[in-house]
Amino acid sequence: MRVCPSHRGGSAPLACCAVILLLLATTGALVAAPHPSPDPVPQKSTAAKDYALIVGTVWGPDDRPLAGVPITIHSATGKKAKWELVSDQRGEFAQRVPPGRQDYIVHADIKTPQGQPKPEITVQIEDNERKDVGLHLNQQGTSTSKP
Repeated sequence: MRVCPSHRGGSAPLACCAVILLLLATTGALVAAPHPSPDPVPQKSTAAKDYALIVGTVWGPDDRPLAGVPITIHSATGKKAKWELVSDQRGEFAQRVPPGRQDYIVHADIKTPQGQPKPEITVQIEDNERKDVGLHLNQQGTSTSKP
């Protein structure tokens, strides 16, 4: 055991350590962590909210995925929000929607021959779930959609 050079035995090592600690404390080398005070304002929860997810793929007439197709999603009643997105390089798209029973219309916002409806599919959401759909475009710009 090592002792202070000026003291050799007895309680001198304890006194030496006490002097060193006192010096460290007064110079600020030993600083106690502050005790956190109680926060009077409650923090907002960072937990993720529930949601449903509509995931889809746009397929071309040759049954290959189509990139860059504008997609619009809105509630069947038209009273809720509307989302506009674009299919990615794999022809895929995804959109979070509120959970709960609701029908959504997913349609490809493309040019169609006059009098022809835009390709669309109805997606029924029951709760916080994921629904996968395929939007199949045929030669005339209409669709044969598969949930």
